[in-house]
Amino acid sequence: MSEWAPKRFWKSADTQATEDGFGILLGGRPVRTPAKAVLSVPSLAIAQSIAAEFDAQEDRIDPRTMPFTRTANAAVDKVAIQHTEVADMLADYGDSDLLCYRAEAPDDLVARQSTSWDPLLDWADSVLGARLETRVGVMHASQDPAALSKLRQNVHEMNNFELAAFHDLVAISGSLVIGFAAKADFMPAEELWLTSRVDEIWQQEQWGEDEEAAEMAQHKKAAFLHASDFLRLLHQQTPR
Repeated sequence: MSEWAPKRFWKSADTQATEDGFGILLGGRPVRTPAKAVLSVPSLAIAQSIAAEFDAQEDRIDPRTMPFTRTANAAVDKVAIQHTEVADMLADYGDSDLLCYRAEAPDDLVARQSTSWDPLLDWADSVLGARLETRVGVMHASQDPAALSKLRQNVHEMNNFELAAFHDLVAISGSLVIGFAAKADFMPAEELWLTSRVDEIWQQEQWGEDEEAAEMAQHKKAAFLHASDFLRLLHQQTPR
């Protein structure tokens, strides 16, 4: 693996209003995405977070320490040019949503799944207008087409930046409903993360912790919480 990384050339990172949002300047030069597009985001809070990530870099830039920059880059370079495809891919999770597939036994796990997951399915029904039904086992069973259509519509209505963060919420949790709940701030992101891990937590209690799996889970948790933060700051009102 190459040790090359771009060097820091700026004294400070600043934000600047643009025609369609807010840009980030490094030594007076606009930040560009990996595809060379000028990076402009729709929220001052996001722009400030990106600027803070650049200010935190030392001699060389480490993209691994810049999650807000990565998500914004993905929105511009990837989602913007294939919005329909990304939205369709995420909407498809509704037909195999984690929250709908329940264990037959043991009773403790069955109860935990019901306690943790039923309120989210009820929320999706009342707020999103989509009732997803539960089933026992792992064999796929299609959901009501009308419910799936409503969820799909809600996904397609997201802008590029929302969809970039929403992608991580859904793909990491395995649940379209959890993604929507995080976006709507239905419950704290930390609680939603734990909700997506009901099965894994139960297994860990029975058989003990696997260090490699636990490390991977921590990386996923950090990405999930970041995606939730990105959406929260994306909708934060700019002070007048």
